Amino acid sequence: MPPDQALAQPIRVVMFGSGPELNRDAKQFLCKLEEHPEIELLGAFCQSQAPSAGAVFVDLWKRRGLLSVPLFAAGVFNKVIPFVLDPQEDFMFKFKLKSIENRIHFIPNIHAPQVLEHVKSLAPDLGLIYGSPILKPELFEIPKLGTLGIHHGKVPEYRGNKTTFWMMYNGEQFAGVTIQKVNQGLDTGTIVKTGEVEAYRRAYRTVFHELEALGVELYIQAILEVKHGVAEFKPQTGTRGKLYRNPKLGDFIRFWGRQLKRQLRIGG
Repeated sequence: MPPDQALAQPIRVVMFGSGPELNRDAKQFLCKLEEHPEIELLGAFCQSQAPSAGAVFVDLWKRRGLLSVPLFAAGVFNKVIPFVLDPQEDFMFKFKLKSIENRIHFIPNIHAPQVLEHVKSLAPDLGLIYGSPILKPELFEIPKLGTLGIHHGKVPEYRGNKTTFWMMYNGEQFAGVTIQKVNQGLDTGTIVKTGEVEAYRRAYRTVFHELEALGVELYIQAILEVKHGVAEFKPQTGTRGKLYRNPKLGDFIRFWGRQLKRQLRIGG
């Protein structure tokens, strides 16, 4: 296909995710992919044993222990609140999801031979990671142009899990988000796009949602830059930080204590 004709065609993408069900932000990302005229969403593959409320709780319990109770309650709240705030918008969101649900596949093992063959048969140009398990090269190298991933953290300083929390826990002035090209390392790929939001002395929920929105915007920009052949892949620079883990109950208690002290310093 001539270059001009190829540019005129939408870039064909597949998304990789995980968990018993896709989070709302991942679903919103899928909807944005579906709506964009320069992007063709071929499918989404989510590693999950069973997409149900019970499976969500079991998964949380395995990973977070007693914290699973408030986290599960928060998840239920986050599902209900969009309808309460704007029923019409929430209905339209669910209607859009319904139109692509036949392309969203929940599978127990994202690296199973039949999954690899399915992805190959779609002949994607680009792979996209949004909350997936660690992918192996046999999967993320299938797309012709490789695979991009979103990481809600500044790299290489903040790698691993829940880095928005840890950036705020450490009192960083800004919380960052990174779009990177996936390699065999953990959050060590070349950087395509970066962004940041003010974090110091701000509410965690506010920072989290602002960073999610900015991340999706940068992700779409990165996809289009790859499509048009203008994406710049920059190596990571700076000192590599430790690999962060999921916070425990004690970490949350210390975090809220630190936040309170920071707020008191403002008042003083």
